Order: sequence, then C-alpha cells, then structure tokens
Amino acid sequence: MAAETSIQLTQSDELAERIRARIQDERLTDGAFFMTEADLAEEYDVSRTVAREAVSRLVAIGLLEARKRLGLIVRRPDPLRLLQLGLPSLFDSDQDIAELSMLRYVVEMGAVDLAIHNGSDEQCQRLCELAQEMETAIRSHRPEKISELDIAFHSLLLQMTSSTLIAGMQRVLVNFFDTAYQDYQSDAATGERMIWEHQELAAAIRDRDSNRARTMMQMQSRFWLDQKPTDSK
Repeated sequence: MAAETSIQLTQSDELAERIRARIQDERLTDGAFFMTEADLAEEYDVSRTVAREAVSRLVAIGLLEARKRLGLIVRRPDPLRLLQLGLPSLFDSDQDIAELSMLRYVVEMGAVDLAIHNGSDEQCQRLCELAQEMETAIRSHRPEKISELDIAFHSLLLQMTSSTLIAGMQRVLVNFFDTAYQDYQSDAATGERMIWEHQELAAAIRDRDSNRARTMMQMQSRFWLDQKPTDSK
C-alpha cells in the first residue's frame, strides 16, 4: 500500500507539472475554462485518484479553481499569499529563519535606492514623522506601539519603491518577524540605537543620499540578522 501511495504521489506531481506547463504554454488567462477532472484523467491516461491529487496541488497554490458541475477554472496565483502561507512552517527552524532574515536584508537594501528615486516628498516627510513617533513610543515604553510604528515605517519604505510586489513581500516578511520577535525586550541602549537609526535612515532618504541610506539600513538590519526567534510553543 505504501509503495502504491508513493507511485500515486509521484504521478500526481508529474501530472500537476504537466498541467501547469500546459496552462503557461497555451497562455490561458484568469477565468478560462480548463477541463473537468474526469476529462483530465482520460486525456492524460491516469486514474481519478491521481487526477484529483494533481488538481488539489494546483488548487492549493491558486492556479486552478474546482467548481461543481462546471469543472476546472484557471486562476492567477497570488505569490504574496503563497509566501504568507508558507512562512509559519519555517517558524521553528533557526536555519530557515536565518535564510528569511537574509531575504529581508536583500529586499530592503535593494529597496533603498528605489525609494530614494521613486518616493515622493510627502512620503519622505511621512517617513521622518514615523521615526519621530517611534522615538516618543520608545521613551514612553510602549512596546506594542513601537512594533506598530516599525511595521508602518518599513512598509512605507517599500511602498516608496513603486513596486506592488516588493511592498507586499516586505509587508509579509515584516509581519512575520514582528511575530517571531514579539517577546523581545530591548534595553535603554537598544532603544536609543533604534531611535537614532530610524531617524538617520529617514533623513538620508529624505535628502536623497543613497550611500548614507544604505549604511543606515545595514546597521539597522543587524537586529533581525543576529536575533533568534521567540519560541511560540
């Protein structure tokens, strides 16, 4: 039975990839009718179980939608949703957390120049205001407000790139790291460092100073590159 299940899963994976390639090759758009599950099994000469497994995989990633009495409809997957759904499975692995930290680092470092080039004066001003509000929250010892403002600060920074995908990816990552480090307690020195780094980064972006902004982002990134996540269990 185990061997049979293994074969079915392998066939299902192969069929799912063939379906994905066909959708891409035929340039089927969002909302297009594909075929029924029964037609799928017949055309590809597989069992209904294999066809159902393959469809389930593609439904899970948002590439297909199964409708009763109609069949399979092509959908456009949301990469940000896939990232968001996949992150919790990486929560307990220090190595995976380290990989995600490096991903966030690359995204934010690459975003600095884009934010400087594409960000409006109003957005730059708002970034400076958020840095000032963070100082008030830190000096008032309001950890929840600090977290809220930090997310708002970095989300705005990524919005300034004018890329919906980059901004969305970073929002998912920032929210993930905020959850992972939710019990982290900073001391007075760390609080002062956070104030200075956020204000200097905001000022560098406002002044359109790429070199200074990248330096400040490197310094700020040390926190989530060096810290280990909170054990949520």
